[in-house]
Amino acid sequence: MLDSHANTTEIMQEEVLTNTYKIHIQGLVQGVGFRPYIYRIAHRLNLNGWVENRNDGVFIKVSAKPEVLEEFLNAIKMEAPAASSIHSIVHHKIPKENFTVFEIKKSENKSDEITEVSPDIGVCDECLSDLKTQTHRINYPFINCTNCGPRFTIIKDLPYDREKTSMSPFIMCEQCRSEYIDVLDRRFHAQPVACLHCGPEYQLRIKDRTIDKFDEILTSVCDLLQQGKIIAMKGLGGYHLACDAQNEEAVKSLRKAKNRDGKPFAVMFKNISSLKEFTACDETEEELLTSWRNPILLLKDKKKLAPSVSVGFETTGSMLPYMPFHHLLFEQLKLPVIVLTSGNLSDEPIIIDNQFAIERLSSISSAVLTYNRDIHNRTDDSVAFVTNHKSRLIRRSRSYAPSPVRLSFNAEGIFAAGAELVNCFCIGKADQAILSQHIGDLKNLETLEFYTESVERFNRLFRMKPTLIVHDLHPDYLSTKYAKELDIPQIGVQHHHAHIASCMAEHQLDEKTIGIALDGIGLGDDGNIWGGEFLICDLADYERFSHFEYIPMPGGDKATKNPWRMAVSYLYKYYGSALLDLKLDFLKDIAEHEIKLVMSMLDKSINSPLTSSTGRLFDAVAALTNICTKSTFHAEAPMRLEAATNLTTDDAYDFELGESIRLKKMFNGIIGDLQAGINKAVIATKFHHTIINIIFANANLIKQSHGINKVVLSGGSFQNRFILERVEELLEKEGFEVYAQENIPANDGGIALGQLAIAAKRRALEMIND
Repeated sequence: MLDSHANTTEIMQEEVLTNTYKIHIQGLVQGVGFRPYIYRIAHRLNLNGWVENRNDGVFIKVSAKPEVLEEFLNAIKMEAPAASSIHSIVHHKIPKENFTVFEIKKSENKSDEITEVSPDIGVCDECLSDLKTQTHRINYPFINCTNCGPRFTIIKDLPYDREKTSMSPFIMCEQCRSEYIDVLDRRFHAQPVACLHCGPEYQLRIKDRTIDKFDEILTSVCDLLQQGKIIAMKGLGGYHLACDAQNEEAVKSLRKAKNRDGKPFAVMFKNISSLKEFTACDETEEELLTSWRNPILLLKDKKKLAPSVSVGFETTGSMLPYMPFHHLLFEQLKLPVIVLTSGNLSDEPIIIDNQFAIERLSSISSAVLTYNRDIHNRTDDSVAFVTNHKSRLIRRSRSYAPSPVRLSFNAEGIFAAGAELVNCFCIGKADQAILSQHIGDLKNLETLEFYTESVERFNRLFRMKPTLIVHDLHPDYLSTKYAKELDIPQIGVQHHHAHIASCMAEHQLDEKTIGIALDGIGLGDDGNIWGGEFLICDLADYERFSHFEYIPMPGGDKATKNPWRMAVSYLYKYYGSALLDLKLDFLKDIAEHEIKLVMSMLDKSINSPLTSSTGRLFDAVAALTNICTKSTFHAEAPMRLEAATNLTTDDAYDFELGESIRLKKMFNGIIGDLQAGINKAVIATKFHHTIINIIFANANLIKQSHGINKVVLSGGSFQNRFILERVEELLEKEGFEVYAQENIPANDGGIALGQLAIAAKRRALEMIND
């Protein structure tokens, strides 16, 4: 009796020490295997209760002693799935409840709050192993688990459950269902789970012949690629066009078919060993390439591919396989690398519809590879580069979007329309800024339709009801026109202020900073085209401290396609008609009547808007040095000028500081070097050092006059690695705190984030007039 009484007392004491807690976890916690991992931790710690997905996060109720609760919470933080991201864990004690087991409850949708939507995740090593060992998934090209596979591209609504994705038509077989409901299985509640018996299937169309058997499909695709043919292949977020990256005739044919004269193609290597054979890849770059995000990464060449892949550049956009199909393809393919470029024609969005792909891509490819799972949200491959051991995104799409940027203020209900080039839009949800995937250049009906469709989908998916619209000042941008058609209060935001605010928002800065915005184009407050701006910025407002001197842009946008026009414009400003007496090589291939027409336009100020653009300055120097006089794609001249740099000189040219930064001395120096026969690579390098010196000099002036020590760098010109790397190093060496963009593009793909941050801050300060 005494033993029985002692046992009862111990149980009663344990019950007294045990409390019930409610835990709310927010962040990227859906579609990443979060609930089963919570279950396994609870099971390990002998805890009872439940875990549940809701559209506003993951909720847990658990009974535990305080010390065990602490162990539970620590384990949640420390052992989270690789693709997850915990923003906050909030817990509080609630009235005691009695639980007999720990269970996973069915997902519920209880409010307009939302949790994060997982980006797509590259296939994991465990699934690649299962491809060879699980009898119902041997070589199954859609294998996935809770740790990998499609997410954003297939989701239609929250919470993230199978019936709300494009997997809903595929009814799980008994074996897949048993894995799906087994909480200890790696495929527990993996919404795209499927196998050879119940999942999506590939189909290959070669002219009038259709192949359904996957082994035959794989063999046929390999044979065609090895024969130098072009294949249209459905990827994770849209169609790709592929060919042998070492076959010059194949790559030239693809370039002609896409009407893509000079822009480099991206390639996919078989594995990291093949990649390292052809490119220089350091530890940081390898880590990013082999991560679950699997972006295209710009790498320096070691061994050349077909010349038409990179068309004269010394870098190649490189990636590794991220779909199961890619791995299966390279197992059989006798090629170490293929071109894998977006499946679209000209500037249209990447194609996602099977029938449309067959209609549009059959004429330029030998075969079209489709599968029967719909792509609901199209996403291009993301593109990045590494400098100063940091990843810098150029295009933010697959495996990054729609992960939010966390803000230090409330952005609820704000819609930011973005810019025109490389557009992304942004929506505000509580303290989250949710950037869309890469939309593209808003210059045609097809891309505008993609834009408007995506806006509607984001509003629905994230329970967004716009109450404030923010757009660029430029009235002719299609994004601005779209915004102005909405019957909602709105404001316009200056382009370069938005660039700086974008970087500030990424780094959660909310104070006065030195904002250096260098890019190609953006309408200024004075009606001129800005782009070489040194600003004193906070999120609410800015003051223009200095800028590159204004230069006429003869022909407006036509000058961006003909950099020689900008060179003539600078020279005409400094030398007048005597520029023809300089006998510069770059003018020899330009018809004399065209040069005189431009000079006449400049004389009479006809269609020659003034610009302070850094991009147009780079155009002028690229043309002046005869490196690039005519552009076949956006920013080609600045890219080729950067590619011409070398490390043999630290010299720079002179310039004159002031509210307007005058560059006549620099142009005098360049012309002198050209006439003296100095190597173009040396001239290009000296020019780059001059830009770096101008940046540093202006940062110092602002620091001295205003006492600001934080420097924020943004704008497309900071995608120039030569400049970004050295500017960061120089400023930090001199004691500045330097912030440049990393996970948000410095180009116009990041503008919408800055627009949203400015609007939110102004709203908080009541600076907005309806």
